[in-house]
Order: sequence, then structure tokens, then C-alpha cells
Amino acid sequence: MTGGEVAGILVAVFWAILVSFLAVVLARLAQTLKATTRLVAEVTEQAVPLMADASATVRSAQTQLDRVDAIASDVQEVASNASALSSTVASTFGGPLVKVAAFGYGVRRALSRKGDDMPAEPSRRTVIIGRTVPSARRTNKKRKG
Repeated sequence: MTGGEVAGILVAVFWAILVSFLAVVLARLAQTLKATTRLVAEVTEQAVPLMADASATVRSAQTQLDRVDAIASDVQEVASNASALSSTVASTFGGPLVKVAAFGYGVRRALSRKGDDMPAEPSRRTVIIGRTVPSARRTNKKRKG
């Protein structure tokens, strides 16, 4: 064998090893692609129903939000009506009720004075550092009487 034949045999062996290595790599790559394809198919099978459920949930939430919005607007209307009614009642009955209360107070006061022999004096009190003490004149009148 000559040197050229030995070199050709070495190149052929090297070439055979390289092709074998690439065949193994391609076979494993094919297995990985098949597994990936299966995984994507399974995810798609599970994701489609989940997306449908999520879409239904969003629609339901939108319906509930519309109902809450309607309720909130009704509550706002009721509150404004109650405020208007309150101001109407206050303006209609407020003045006369104050007059009736003042009249009743005046009658009670007059009747209570009519029963007393002494004229009613406004009570006077002296405040000494946080304590209220009856004034000296009022105390003297009570002692004399």
C-alpha cells in the first residue's frame, strides 16, 4: 500500500465516523422534535377549554359589573331623593316646630314661676379652678328662708 491509499483509507474512516456521529445526532433531534410536538399538542388540548372557561368567566364578570352599576345608580337616586325629602320636611315643619317648642318652654317656665313665692333669678355660680361653687348671695338667701 502506498501513502496515497493509506491517506484515502484514513479519510474514508474519518468520513464514516463523522456520518455516524451526525446520524446519531439527527436521530436524537428527531426524538426531541417528536416529544416537543406531543407536548405542544397536549398543551393546546388543555389550553383551548381553559381559554373558553376564561372567556365565559369574563363575560359573567361583565354582567355582574353591569348589575352592580345599575344598583349603584339606583342607590344614588334614592340618596338624592332622601336628601330632597329631608330638606323639604325641614323647611316645612322646622320653623313651626321650633315655635311650638319655644311656646311650650315659655308656658312651662311661666307655670313653674307661678307656683314659686320668690321671683326666679338666674342661677349664679363661681368657677374656681375647675370647680363650680354656688355664689354667696344665693347661699345666703337659702339660709335665711
